[in-house]
Amino acid sequence: MNSPLATQPLSQAADLDSFWMPFTANRQFKARPRMLQSAEGLYYTDVQGRQILDGTAGLWCCNAGHGRREIAEAVSRQISQMDFAPTFQMGHPLPFELAERLAEIAPAGLNRVFFTNSGSESVDTALKIALAYHRARGEGTRRMLIGRELAYHGVGFGGISVGGIPNNRRAYTTLPHVDHLPHTLDVQNNAFTRGLPAQGAELADQLERLVTLHGAENIAAVIVEPMSGSAGVILPPVGYLQRLREITRKHGILLIFDEVITGFGRVGAPFASQRWGVTPDLMTVAKGLTNGAIPMGAVLLDGELQEALMQGPEGQIEFFHGYTYSGHPVAAAAALATLDIYAREGLLTRAAELEAYWQEALHSLAGHPHVIDIRNTGLVGAVHLASRDNAPGSRGYEVFERSFWDGLMVRCTGDIIALSPPLTIEREQIDRLVDILGNALRQTA
Repeated sequence: MNSPLATQPLSQAADLDSFWMPFTANRQFKARPRMLQSAEGLYYTDVQGRQILDGTAGLWCCNAGHGRREIAEAVSRQISQMDFAPTFQMGHPLPFELAERLAEIAPAGLNRVFFTNSGSESVDTALKIALAYHRARGEGTRRMLIGRELAYHGVGFGGISVGGIPNNRRAYTTLPHVDHLPHTLDVQNNAFTRGLPAQGAELADQLERLVTLHGAENIAAVIVEPMSGSAGVILPPVGYLQRLREITRKHGILLIFDEVITGFGRVGAPFASQRWGVTPDLMTVAKGLTNGAIPMGAVLLDGELQEALMQGPEGQIEFFHGYTYSGHPVAAAAALATLDIYAREGLLTRAAELEAYWQEALHSLAGHPHVIDIRNTGLVGAVHLASRDNAPGSRGYEVFERSFWDGLMVRCTGDIIALSPPLTIEREQIDRLVDILGNALRQTA
C-alpha cells in the first residue's frame, strides 16, 4: 500500500512529529518538507512527482546510481533462502566470499576484513583493533589516538573523540587520551585550486610535535580521512598523506584511513589510498560497499595486525568485539552484487575518466556571487560560499533549498555546497547540475 504521503497533499499527510530526523533541523524541515518517494538511475522522484537530479549519490553512498535490479534481486534471493545467520561461533559462506573480493581490490597487504554495519561502527572497530594490537605485542602504554580538526569519523564515542567537528562533540563526553592534528583547509592560499592543493604538506609535520609532546611509546594510531567529505570536501595537499605515512611508520604508530566516503571509486580509484599512493595499516569503509542498499561497513587491515592477536590457547576468543549483524547474509549479498556492477561497468575508475570535464564544469561557477573557493577531485566537489554576518550557514542552506525545488539535490555543510553524484553520471547531467546550481547561486543574496 502506498504511503499517505505519496497520495495526499503534504498538508493532509501523516503526522511528521514522531520521527526525530538525524542531523536535521527538524522544525525547519517539517515547516516545508522535502519528501522523496522513488529513485531510478540518476534521479529521485518526490511525492509531488517532480524529478530531482541526485548530485550527492544519496548520502555519498549510491555510487552506481539508483534502482539497480541486480542488487534488489540478490537481496530478494538471499532473504528468501536465509534471512539471518549468526557469525558468533558460527558462519555462512557469503562474508568469507565478500572478504576475499574486497581483498582483491584493496591496497596490497590489506587482506583481512572485519564486518560492521556502518561507517561509525567501522571507525570504532578500527580504533579498538589498534589498541588491542599494541597490547598484544606488549606495548600496552600505546593508548593515545590522534585525529584531526574538522574530521568526521561517525557518531560513536570513539568517532566523535577522534573527530574534529565541534558541533558533533560539544554536547557529549569524549574519550581521554586523544589529540588532534590541524586541518588542511587553507582558502587564503589554495582557493580555486584544481585538484589537490600544492601548499600545506608541512602540516603533517605537526604529528612530530604531538609525538614529542606525548611520547611515541604512548600513541597507538593516527586516523584521518584521505579527503574530508562531511566537513566540506577538504583535500589533502600534495605530499601530505605520504608524510603522515613516513612519520607514523618511523614511530611505530598505526595509520588508519577513513575511506567511508572516498572508497569504491569516488576519487578515481577503488580507494583514495591507491589514487594517492599511500597504504595505511587499517582502512574503514561503508556507504558504497552495498551502493547504499543495505547497511554494511567493514574494516580492512594488514594481516599482520590480526596475526598479532592470534596468541594463547586455540579455543580462546582473540578479539572481544563484534556486532549481531556483522557479515549479515542479506547485506553481504547486496555487497557482492554491488561489486559485480562496479567491475562490469568500470565504475571504480570512471571518476578519473570524467574528472577533467567535472573540474571544468565546477570551476565555471567561480564568478558567481559569494563564491570564495571551489575544490574538486575525482567526482567530488565543493562550492565554498562567504558567510553572512551573524548568520553562518544560512546562505549555504538557501542555495541547498533553492537547488532542491529547482530539481537538484546537493549537500550543504554550513556555507559549503558539497557535490558527489553517482559514478554513472554523464556529461549532459553534469551540465544540468551546474546550470541548476549556478541559478541558485545567482538568486541567493
